[in-house]
Amino acid sequence: MGNPLWFIFWFLIFWFISFFVAFLAAFLYIICYVLEVLFSGLSGLNNLLLKGIQFPHYCAVGMKECKSPL
Repeated sequence: MGNPLWFIFWFLIFWFISFFVAFLAAFLYIICYVLEVLFSGLSGLNNLLLKGIQFPHYCAVGMKECKSPL
């Protein structure tokens, strides 16, 4: 079992940062995903935005496992 302080760290990141990041990334992802048909160079950006959308899940896994962010 990990350090319980990491649970608190991940909970704070989850609650105050991850949802904002996910909402912003989702908005931009929808726009860029449509434009990727015309501009194939956007695929790297879309992959980054998809990771931003999945950031709350990453934080929740960190909370569950009480793991260090590194």
